[in-house]
Amino acid sequence: MPKQKTHSGAKKRFKVTGSGKIMKQQANLRHNLEGKATRRTRRLDQEQVLAKGDAKVAKKLLGI
Repeated sequence: MPKQKTHSGAKKRFKVTGSGKIMKQQANLRHNLEGKATRRTRRLDQEQVLAKGDAKVAKKLLGI
C-alpha cells in the first residue's frame, strides 16, 4: 500500500511539540493593526495549543 502524503496546507499551519501537542498561530494579526492595542497584538503573536477535537483531525492530515 502507498504511503500517506502529508497535507500541504496543514504542514504550513501547524507545528508539533516534543510532547505531541499541536500548536497553531492565532487569528486577527494580519491587517487593521493600527486599531488594535499593542498589548493585544503581542498576545495574538503567541502560538496557541489546538483544541482537542481539531487536533485529532490535524494529526490525521499531518500523518501522525
